[in-house]
Amino acid sequence: MDLKILGLLQADATMPIAEIGKIVGLSTTPCWRRIQKLDEAGVIRARVAVLDPVKVNTGVTVFVSIKTDQHNLDWLERFHAAVVDLPEVVEFYRMSGEVDYLMRVVVPDIAAYDVFYKKLISRIDITKVSSAFAMEQIKYTTALPLSFAITDKEKDTQKGRS
Repeated sequence: MDLKILGLLQADATMPIAEIGKIVGLSTTPCWRRIQKLDEAGVIRARVAVLDPVKVNTGVTVFVSIKTDQHNLDWLERFHAAVVDLPEVVEFYRMSGEVDYLMRVVVPDIAAYDVFYKKLISRIDITKVSSAFAMEQIKYTTALPLSFAITDKEKDTQKGRS
């Protein structure tokens, strides 16, 4: 039941609770209680509006791969601090493998990316930066696959097996 509710909320967080309840077979109050529990448990982190990047002038997506020879906590903390307040960075990951960090950056054009790049390298020393401009977005979703989620009933069943 919770997974069905989460699926509906991922598709449209503005859907009225009564409508969600009708779809999943609950009345409004029990449906609202389930959503509240999911909120309180931190399963639902936020309810946001997904904007059209072209209409807000951020239609260019750049994947920025970063390599560093600095593998110490001090540099790591300084790097995180240097990046966290750059609004162009919409995703930021520490990676395994050849690349140490990967960022997804959105900007209006290449000139704006150049300004971003100069701002980034002025804040912290980086060994190697590689930028790849996305030519076409094939798939984009904020919806997480719920087929991997373990329900409370399944957890209880697994506990019984161990």
